[in-house]
Amino acid sequence: MMDYYQHKTILITGAASGIGKRFAERVSGVPGVTLILWDLNADSLNETADDLMENCKVDRSIIDITDANRVELEAERLIKQNLTPDIILNCAGIVTGKLFQEYRYHEIDKTLRVNVSGSMFVVRAFINRMIERGSGHIVNLASASGYIGNPRMSVYAASKWAVLGWSDSLYLEMKQNHTGIDITTVIPSYIDTGMFEGVKAPLLTPILKTEDIVNRMLKGIAKRKRSIKAPFMVRLTPVLKGILPASFFDWIAGRIFGVYQTMDSFKGRNN
Repeated sequence: MMDYYQHKTILITGAASGIGKRFAERVSGVPGVTLILWDLNADSLNETADDLMENCKVDRSIIDITDANRVELEAERLIKQNLTPDIILNCAGIVTGKLFQEYRYHEIDKTLRVNVSGSMFVVRAFINRMIERGSGHIVNLASASGYIGNPRMSVYAASKWAVLGWSDSLYLEMKQNHTGIDITTVIPSYIDTGMFEGVKAPLLTPILKTEDIVNRMLKGIAKRKRSIKAPFMVRLTPVLKGILPASFFDWIAGRIFGVYQTMDSFKGRNN
């Protein structure tokens, strides 16, 4: 499995915490790996980068991925240094858990910019160079909320629906044009990264450990899977939603599995 990552340059956004950080730690010991770590949290990013420099080459940038001009400048710098990524891992993301009428306009804008536009900007900055090279792998972190709406998650769910649609379309474009670029979409339920602190796990859908989803990602990416879904109920949800009447599906999801109450005690990160 880990052979796939040998001698690859891997760009990770949101690399200072959660899935991005743990993924970086796991691949840092692979022979020949170069890590490009992007995050807006300077202290955490520098701490992570300093730790990983003992194992591999590390290039770090304190960067707001919603700033298209900055992303483009960083991409140009890396390309000139022959550091065009072999793998782009879009892990940066945010969530605000509240009823839609409670959102401030800037919270809506920020969620969509970080979770959707930011990931698109990062890929757009490198994709032509990847196409010219004839190889690359883009990994986008979506969510089970892209399959099913949920109270107090309207804007976050909207952003992840967008990620799913973009990833599917991008996959088809790359395949139809024989670019040699793989697209993998990661679709998990809640993960214990701290981002969803306080949520209540639905019936039969346990909160995933960070280590578990990273292990699944390492394996699935190496196999060039189109999607990585976890746990099992995430795979079953779109099937049930497709065959059941909407009102009956809502009754099962809300009354039986408790999906629609999962965010009632949401706290989130304290930063």
